[in-house]
Amino acid sequence: MASKAIYTAVAVVGIAAASGAAWWYQKQPSRPAPDAALGAGPGGAAPAGAASGPARAPSVEVARVEVMRLADEAQAVGSLRSRQSVVLRPEVSGRVTRLNFRDGEKVRRGQLLVQLDDQLPMAQVQQAEAERSIARANHKRNQELAGQGFISQRSVDESSANLQVADAKLALAQATAARLKIVAPFDGITGIRSINVGDYLKDGADIVNIEDLEAIFVDFRLPERLQTKIRRGQQAVVETDALPGRRFGATVLAIDPLVDANGRSIGIRGCIDNRQLQLRPGMFARITAVFGERDNARMIPEEAIVPQGGRQFVIRLTDGGEAGTKLAQRVEVKVGLRRPGRVEITDGLQPGDLIVTAGQQRVQKDGMAVRIMELGQPAGRPVRSGDGAMPPPNPAAVSGAAPAAGPARGISAATPAPALGGANPCAVSLADNRAAQSRKP
Repeated sequence: MASKAIYTAVAVVGIAAASGAAWWYQKQPSRPAPDAALGAGPGGAAPAGAASGPARAPSVEVARVEVMRLADEAQAVGSLRSRQSVVLRPEVSGRVTRLNFRDGEKVRRGQLLVQLDDQLPMAQVQQAEAERSIARANHKRNQELAGQGFISQRSVDESSANLQVADAKLALAQATAARLKIVAPFDGITGIRSINVGDYLKDGADIVNIEDLEAIFVDFRLPERLQTKIRRGQQAVVETDALPGRRFGATVLAIDPLVDANGRSIGIRGCIDNRQLQLRPGMFARITAVFGERDNARMIPEEAIVPQGGRQFVIRLTDGGEAGTKLAQRVEVKVGLRRPGRVEITDGLQPGDLIVTAGQQRVQKDGMAVRIMELGQPAGRPVRSGDGAMPPPNPAAVSGAAPAAGPARGISAATPAPALGGANPCAVSLADNRAAQSRKP
């Protein structure tokens, strides 16, 4: 038993010593191999392999930290809906005697669309008008007689009450007749009707839908963690599958105060100027909500990031090595926003820093000399510039994407507002929304 304990202790000490030696070796800066002449000793022959010179430094691919315009944005999906939408239904039963619209045409507020048979209600209106005329004449006569002392005040009061009853009967008859006239509640475009002249409609039966398409609402949801970034009046970019390649600008009109307990998300409603009638309700939409933009974001390729133990590292190259080589140094960085193929660095690197994007596994320790591999050239061949520098970053790169031609993915890339008369309907809606909020106690 004693010998087993001794063997265990010796093994633990040996492992600890080996680990310490490996750690110490990793921390030592890389030094060039000794000359062959020094390795040979006085008057002696050089060791085997020394005649070929020092070991070749490993080759790596590099890129520079670029300063780009980066948009702070979030992606979502949603649906389009009309600013106003209604399905016309009669309040009373009746037979259709006239249709005053065509399918899919524009209608104005108050325009008569459907007339139901109103012969009986109109006769009741005429009867009520006649009864009111009689009641008014009786009341006037009683007032004159009461002034002369021929009748009592009670008779005047009774005639006044009869006149009020006649007025109420007339108003009731007129309201009943008015219900047989179905008018447009707002300006819009009619859908496809499901009735014809002569059909008998029951109260509540569908007649036709009317859609206000001058402005289109887009409803979508964002995670609750973004609630501090969302504000009314912010901009968003909307894309639809029905119109590929087209982008439409939307303005955040309303934010639901209730967070969905199931999805932990917040409902958002945006408004799109649709006076050209390019969008229709029910379309599927992809929304990019833009919270802000920065012109000095430091971006690097995402393959340059080396995760380790919950931390992020990048291998930065500095001068100081032999001709055609750089010295590698591992640097901890803080990562910000991510874009396809790109990562924002908020701390740890400066614009223009040279970093390794491929071959990190070949860099075994800090201070190790490496060679920059030029794409399209044999491995290990350094770039032709004297300091091993890469081409300068493209200043035209925007929105955190790789430098390329084309518009930025921002509100400026959206379809411009149509050159139509009148105010932007979304701007008016936003003003109305704010006015309603200010009127709340």
